[in-house]
Amino acid sequence: MRAVYKNPKELATCLKDIVDTYYDDLISHEKMEIRIMKIVEANMDTIYKEKGMSVKISNVLGEKRTEVINNVVKSKMIAED
Repeated sequence: MRAVYKNPKELATCLKDIVDTYYDDLISHEKMEIRIMKIVEANMDTIYKEKGMSVKISNVLGEKRTEVINNVVKSKMIAED
């Protein structure tokens, strides 16, 4: 798994695969959070624009996956403060 992605579609596909792996009970919630945060921290400017998640990325992810990722990022950002 790469950390930095230049192509938003590849980035979204990677995030989608992480969440889907969690939904299939192949990884724990904690492991999913760690993987998501590694990707988000390395690609923060690409994923999150001014008002929220990039439209290109959220369209690939779908509503439920976007919500899961946003909740993980929110909880980790609050925990760091």
